Amino acid sequence: MADEDNAPDQDTPDPQPRLFTLREAERTRRELEPLLVEAMDCRKKLADLDKELNGVAARIMMMGGMLVPYAKLSEVRAQHQQLAETFKSALSRILETGCLIKDLEIGLLDFPSLLGNEEVYLCWKLGEDRIRFYHRQDEGFSGRKPLDPRDANPGDTVQ
Repeated sequence: MADEDNAPDQDTPDPQPRLFTLREAERTRRELEPLLVEAMDCRKKLADLDKELNGVAARIMMMGGMLVPYAKLSEVRAQHQQLAETFKSALSRILETGCLIKDLEIGLLDFPSLLGNEEVYLCWKLGEDRIRFYHRQDEGFSGRKPLDPRDANPGDTVQ
């Protein structure tokens, strides 16, 4: 029954998410950008290695007694494991800050914040020079609004 003593209390509410000021979010964004790029790169390489491993498995199943390239397969599996560990570490380090990863395909991060009395997300996408947009928590990327009206050019759609 020792395991029950270590189980999280079901009645304990989840801790409140960290709320960032714009300055804190911007500082954190600069620190996280290289980790985000690393995670995105690992994700792509892992997908490529998964295809390679699945292709070998499919050929083995279809061919029956084909000669398995054990050395190459072992090398690919080791590379896959290393990338998976690097990927997991990068994601953990990003999430530990309190920011949210919204889309690893395009590199989209949200930072919980208060704007007036409303909880919002400060929204940043890889390639943008700074955090310039926010959206309500019940909205997504398509609901982004400029923090400073000067950041939205006339006729531009915010995306």
